[in-house]
Amino acid sequence: MSTTSLNAAEIPELQPNTELRALAAGAARYPFTATTREPALTWQEGCRQALAETVGFVGAPVTGWEDRPAPPAAELVEEVDRGDFMRRKLLLAVAPNAFMPVYLLTPKDASGPLPLVLAYHGHGYGAKDIVGLWEDGEERYTPDGVHKDFAIELCRRGFLVAAPELAGFGERQNDYGDLDPNFGQQAPDTCHNAATFAFMLGKSLVGMRVRDGMRLLDWLGASGEIDRVRVGAMGLSGGGMMTFFHTCLDTRVRACVISGYFTNWRDSILAMHHCTCNFVPGVLNIGELTDVAGLIAPRPLLVEAGVRDGIFPVGPVREAVARTREVYTVFGANPELDIVLDEFEGRHSVSGRLAYDFLRDRLLR
Repeated sequence: MSTTSLNAAEIPELQPNTELRALAAGAARYPFTATTREPALTWQEGCRQALAETVGFVGAPVTGWEDRPAPPAAELVEEVDRGDFMRRKLLLAVAPNAFMPVYLLTPKDASGPLPLVLAYHGHGYGAKDIVGLWEDGEERYTPDGVHKDFAIELCRRGFLVAAPELAGFGERQNDYGDLDPNFGQQAPDTCHNAATFAFMLGKSLVGMRVRDGMRLLDWLGASGEIDRVRVGAMGLSGGGMMTFFHTCLDTRVRACVISGYFTNWRDSILAMHHCTCNFVPGVLNIGELTDVAGLIAPRPLLVEAGVRDGIFPVGPVREAVARTREVYTVFGANPELDIVLDEFEGRHSVSGRLAYDFLRDRLLR
C-alpha cells in the first residue's frame, strides 16, 4: 500500500514559515506611520526604549553624555608607529567579567580633541583585519580582503579611529579546550554558541556588542582625546549591523556608514543562511528594519551596496533606502543629501568610494 505525499509547494500551510509570516505581518508595535515631526519624535522615544529592552545588555538607550556611568578602566597594551599614524592597543573592562581589546588609530599631524569614528569589523579574524594586521599579528601595508583596512583610510582623513574587537571574534572567542575528545565533541562556533546562550537569557549577542561599543564611547568621551560633537560610525556586514543598532540606540553617534547590511530583515536575514549572531529575538515585534531605521533620522546615513552582493541583494537595499528616505522627510531632513546610497560594482565588501569623504564632510566641516 502506497502513501500519498502532500506537496508543501501546493499547500503552503504545510510550511512553518507560512504561519510565521502571517504572525510577523501583525506583530509590529512600533511601525513608522508618523507624517509630521512631533509625532515622529514621540515615536522615536518609545521605539528606542523598546529596542533597548529587546536587544538586552544595554539597559537603556543613550541620548547624551550626561548621566552615563563612570568610564571603564583601560590598560595600554602596545603602541606602534605606522609612519603617518600611531596605533595603540587598549584593554577595556566593559562590564563585570568582560574585557574588550580596542585599537586606536591617531593621525600624527593632528592636534586637539579629534573627530572620532567607531570602526566595526564584520566576520573574519577580527579587528586586526581593519587596522593593518594579518591574522598572525604581522604588519600589513597593503589593504587586503573585504574590509580594505577601512580604519586606516578613515584615520588618514583626520579621524581618531577606534576599532574594537567584537564579542566572538579574534581574541574574544570562547575557549573550548576543556571539551572531552573521548565523546567526539567538536568546539562549537563562538558566534553561534554565544548568541544562543544569550537567547536563553532573553538577550542577544547584538545587545552585548552594542553595550561594549557604548562603553568604549564612554571611555573615549572621558579621555579628552575626542570632540564629543563629531562622532561617527562605520562597519561592514556584521559591523554594518553593529553600526545600525548602535546608531539607533545612541544619539551621540552623529553620522554613520552601513556597508553590506541595509535591507529589511525579511529580504536577507530571514531569507537565507546567516550567522546566528545576526538575530535578535523579538525584534519583529518592534518593526522591520526600515521602521527601526527611523531611530537614526535625521542624522546623516550612507549605505554601501555591492551590486553583486549575494547575501544582501542590491534590489532590497534600494527599496530599504527609498523607504528610509520617506521617513527622513518627516523629520525635515533632505533625503537626497542626508541618505546617500553608494552602489558599486563588487560583492560583499567595503567600497569607500563615497564613504570616507561622506564622514569627513559631515563631521569635519
